[in-house]
Amino acid sequence: MYSVRVEAEFSAAHFLSRYRGKCERLHGHNYRVRLWARGEDLDEGGMLVDFALLKDALRGVRETLDHRCLNDNPAFDGGPSAERIARYVFEEAAKRLPPEAAGLLFAAEVYETPANMARYEPGRPAPSGP
Repeated sequence: MYSVRVEAEFSAAHFLSRYRGKCERLHGHNYRVRLWARGEDLDEGGMLVDFALLKDALRGVRETLDHRCLNDNPAFDGGPSAERIARYVFEEAAKRLPPEAAGLLFAAEVYETPANMARYEPGRPAPSGP
């Protein structure tokens, strides 16, 4: 199994309205986001997926978040927690990739600080049958 990762950074403000503590007040982070792809097969050039494709997709998502108040984004209804941002990054990046590359995505990570990170991996479908 092969894994590849790209990363980007952005700065944004947010507040957690359904939280009690200092994070319920408007504050900002210099976020680091990582997008992961995984698969078993390499192409003729020996690559799982072209880094350029992943970087372009992640840059596109980054532009929707950079220097914004994340609470203004309807995708974060309920509050822009690191967990919700990670899911947003994953899903928006997948929309920007060709289907064969999007199918290789398996995780997105969002670091609010070097020590605090949330990761999103889409759930697997429940097994069917008796």
